[in-house]
Amino acid sequence: MNAVTLADVQDAATGLAGVAHRTPVVTSSRLDDELGIRLHLKCENLQRMGAFKFRGAYNALSRLDDAARAAGVVAFSSGNHAQAVALAARLLGIPATIVMPTDAPQIKLTATEGYGARVVTYDRMTEDREAIARELADREGRTVIPPFDNAHIAAGQGTAALELLQDVPDLDVVIAPLGGGGLLSGTAVATRGTRPEARVFGAEPAAGDDGKQSFDAGEIVTIPVPETLADGAQTAALGRLTFPIIRELVEDIVRVTDDELVAGMRALAQTCKLVVEPTGALAFAAAISLAPSMPGAKVGVILSGGNVDLDRYARLIGRGATPGR
Repeated sequence: MNAVTLADVQDAATGLAGVAHRTPVVTSSRLDDELGIRLHLKCENLQRMGAFKFRGAYNALSRLDDAARAAGVVAFSSGNHAQAVALAARLLGIPATIVMPTDAPQIKLTATEGYGARVVTYDRMTEDREAIARELADREGRTVIPPFDNAHIAAGQGTAALELLQDVPDLDVVIAPLGGGGLLSGTAVATRGTRPEARVFGAEPAAGDDGKQSFDAGEIVTIPVPETLADGAQTAALGRLTFPIIRELVEDIVRVTDDELVAGMRALAQTCKLVVEPTGALAFAAAISLAPSMPGAKVGVILSGGNVDLDRYARLIGRGATPGR
């Protein structure tokens, strides 16, 4: 039996009701016509703190007992999990320390500090963020809140797909981004639990395809930290909790190049007026890639986040090209 069940996702949804935003599902007849599929975009770029990560962070922190809440938490993240833990901690009155890479987008560093968290930086190419976080936790008596390899985190992330399927119950396909696997594993549990016939795909950076390699090998494959525009998916390996779920419930993992990410971001901005960060466009770019193989399919896509520096965003989409043109 998987470590995360549909009941866990439904329980997380109950706890998040009235706290997390129920984000809209956006459609575009123009994109449908261009791609030959019927797209339904779950806009987690419009979630609190700008990404789906708030769901898992709040679900995990809300389950701490009084002693753990008083001692505080420590998390490690390139940005969105950092902000999510910081905001959830502020809402719940929990002290938070976040370990972030020195090259994290400035907008994410600033936002994390703005939510009241203490930020400790590290070099992602030479230092181990998890080791730093665990040393801090041991020294200060805090609870570590990992970005993906945690049942409460994965269950919380799965509530985005649960809402998507409540709004569009007859989806043929659901696609979610893949970094460490929290969102994809939660999405797979929610989707296969409520609509077993739906196909579930993950989408990850081509430069960091540890998920696809692991999926094909049947065991977790670790790679060097990848260099990709999708900073939220610069993980070196899937989690021990998330991998078995993905292996069992997901059909396949789609590799997405940085150029495809940029083209996807541009199309979302131009056609749907949606600002999505590179990682947030992974599933949409994968949908474009898969579209020829599933004509007419009703496809749910999770746009996972919108936290991107606007100057960088303008440079990126300025070089992109709309798919199908």
